[in-house]
Amino acid sequence: MNKVGFFKSIQFKIVLVYTLLILLAMQLIGVYFTDSLKTMQLNSFEESLVNQSKLIAVNIGEVLRESRDTNIDDPSQMADQISSQFSEVDNIREIEVIDENRVIVAADDKQSVGKSTTNDLIIQNLSSTTANKYRRTDGSSGERVDIVTVPIMVDSQRYGVLYVEKSFEGVYAQLQLINKILATATIFSLLITAILGFFLARTITKPLVQMQRQVLAVSQGNFNRKVDMIEKDEIGQLAAAFNNMTTKLREATSTTESERRKLKSVLTYMTDGVIATDRKGNVILMNNRAEELLGVYRNDVIGNSILDLLRIRNDYRIMDLYGLTESIVLDFSSDQQTVLLRANFSIVKKENGLANGLIAVIHDVTEQEQVDMERREFVANVSHELRTPLTTMKSYLEALQDGAVDDPKLAAKFLDVTQKETERMIRLVKDLLQLSRLDAKEYKLNLQRTNYVLFCEEIIDRFEMTKNQNIQFNRRLPKGSFYVQIDRDKLTQVIDNILSNAMKYSPEGGLITFQVTRRGNKIRTAISDQGVGIPKENLAKVFERFYRVDKARSRKLGGTGLGLAIAKEMIEAQGGEIWAESEWNRGTTIHFILPLDRESDQR
Repeated sequence: MNKVGFFKSIQFKIVLVYTLLILLAMQLIGVYFTDSLKTMQLNSFEESLVNQSKLIAVNIGEVLRESRDTNIDDPSQMADQISSQFSEVDNIREIEVIDENRVIVAADDKQSVGKSTTNDLIIQNLSSTTANKYRRTDGSSGERVDIVTVPIMVDSQRYGVLYVEKSFEGVYAQLQLINKILATATIFSLLITAILGFFLARTITKPLVQMQRQVLAVSQGNFNRKVDMIEKDEIGQLAAAFNNMTTKLREATSTTESERRKLKSVLTYMTDGVIATDRKGNVILMNNRAEELLGVYRNDVIGNSILDLLRIRNDYRIMDLYGLTESIVLDFSSDQQTVLLRANFSIVKKENGLANGLIAVIHDVTEQEQVDMERREFVANVSHELRTPLTTMKSYLEALQDGAVDDPKLAAKFLDVTQKETERMIRLVKDLLQLSRLDAKEYKLNLQRTNYVLFCEEIIDRFEMTKNQNIQFNRRLPKGSFYVQIDRDKLTQVIDNILSNAMKYSPEGGLITFQVTRRGNKIRTAISDQGVGIPKENLAKVFERFYRVDKARSRKLGGTGLGLAIAKEMIEAQGGEIWAESEWNRGTTIHFILPLDRESDQR
């Protein structure tokens, strides 16, 4: 850290402030003192002049009364007698006695005696009965003077006015001398204050310098050093507070580091992607899950716009994202797979409430969107499957209503078709209800220990006895007893459905192979036909609801398209697996496996 110059140091600032405060105080005191002294001196000078003028006016009145009693009519002699009274006031600048006719009776300037006065101030006060005082500045010399006018009374009768004018310059000379003395004292006080302030500042700045070194050590990460408390004054309290702050800062740093590691761990193992941006929308942070979902590396996209990262630049601007309240769906699908992401945006704000960036949370909603799509397709398929027989029934019933009922053969045919469509709708509704219960787990398995080979033999025997087609069954059943824990009714429904489909799609004279083999602790069943088969690209869809290879033929044979979907649910409910193998025009094989009973294994 660079050393601070003296004129930039706290020590100099303390001395400067201390000196300026003393200077200000001295100035305020000096201004107040000199102003008060000036007012007092001028008022005292003026009051003294008024009193002296009143005394002279009284003496002049006595002189005039005696002159009247002795019949002295000589103006010159009277002027001399009056002028003899002027000695009562020293340093007179101008003094005159004027009668009521504005004639100067006596004056310090003998040449003006007997002349008529032209002084406006005298003329103004000729009729006044009280003493008046005025302060004026001589326009020619600039001298400041005090003027007093006092009425002259002779035997209680007004005779004239006494005009006295005396200079203030002596008073102002004394005030100037006092100001010089006060300025000299102020300068000496400032010098002494600066010297004392320097030593006083050192007592404050020395501990601060020591504390500065400790702060520098703390800023470099050393939280173990302590500031020595030399005194128990405010500086000592500051040192104690600093030591306490260092301890809490060490604890806070440790807590922050721990929280940072926790946050990093949370972001690393979150199932959702998280992206943080700065105020301009440039990416500054993203977790591992975001990399996986978006198929990018964070080092390649840090600093890039989130609009480019999410591929939404053509649809949104950064300001649009700040005002976005709903989530948006992002399509990151490729030729190999479908990837749908949902992005939610929230604003990161400063303490003053201003926006400082964005947080984007990315969810993988591929499965959810596919479920929603399947649900919509399911509703559409149900509607279509119900609409087709209803439309057929409506057409035949309208035909019967229009007169076909009168033709016995035609009526019987129409009613037979209507009955078949009704039965197909009943089967469809039953299958839908059964699927609904399976989806909602609203069923209870009635598991029974069953000899699986005999169980299959009974089902095949039943089909051979009731078949209407020229179809042969090839039994490949193992010798011996293999026991399983199954719900006989539900598994019978599964095998019936598979065998029914095999018979429907097998050609005349075809062969259906029913094979049972043991694979470890499981038993495997394979039912094969010689039908049209299933295209390889559609093989994974055979267990989907309403899927048909040949939709027209399936409806003609009375299928609902739900049999294999129900079979899949029932097999999986009993702990098994089911799948299909097929080649187009070479037949289809349905496989399913079930776990063997443990007691069977022990035997």
